[in-house]
Amino acid sequence: MDVFRIRAALAAFALLVSGTAMADFGIGVKAGTLGLGIEGRWEPPVPWFDFRIGANQYEYAHEITLSGIDYDSTLMLDNYYLTGNLKFPASPLRLTVGAYSNGNEVELFSRVPSGFELNIGGTTVPVAESGALRGTATFDKTAPYFGVGFDFEILGKAGVNFDFGVLWQSEPIVGLEATSWDDLPPIVQDFAGPAIEAERAELEDDLSAFKAWPVVSLSFVYNF
Repeated sequence: MDVFRIRAALAAFALLVSGTAMADFGIGVKAGTLGLGIEGRWEPPVPWFDFRIGANQYEYAHEITLSGIDYDSTLMLDNYYLTGNLKFPASPLRLTVGAYSNGNEVELFSRVPSGFELNIGGTTVPVAESGALRGTATFDKTAPYFGVGFDFEILGKAGVNFDFGVLWQSEPIVGLEATSWDDLPPIVQDFAGPAIEAERAELEDDLSAFKAWPVVSLSFVYNF
């Protein structure tokens, strides 16, 4: 996570709330399906409503098979957000809507050893010729969020928050290349191009489930 950006965001948030009573401000740490994060909360002079700003990050490595090819994958979670929260009187329940600056990515690197063959977009190619396949899946840079939450406080100071929702990232955009094909003769590259494009399209289809990212998180907060 870019520490400078996080500090700048929190500093801006602190300036926003500096003119309000300290009791209207809280800060916490959280963990969930968007990674590890920090969050600030400000309650304006409007009943049953607050704003929250925060940042999350995490990297998760996993072996995965997509369109018949084994990949070493790294899920790189990196996002910043602002939400508005409508709370219900005499209840821990709240409704949350917000917007995320979304830097989530999936990095892929094929695991087939030299001497074997890859079925790339329906075309069988020796790994000695193609090299490894390397790809990156990205999503919309701005993503809406919808969810519900439950806030539990002790003496108005310490608290525990739960969040459940969906981050709508939209369809993934996949970039894909074979690490050795740039060194091959142009006639071979002409043959390889359609195979790579077909494989790229298959990866976008396989990763389309990531467009609706489920959000579940637990936060520990302190209210000033």
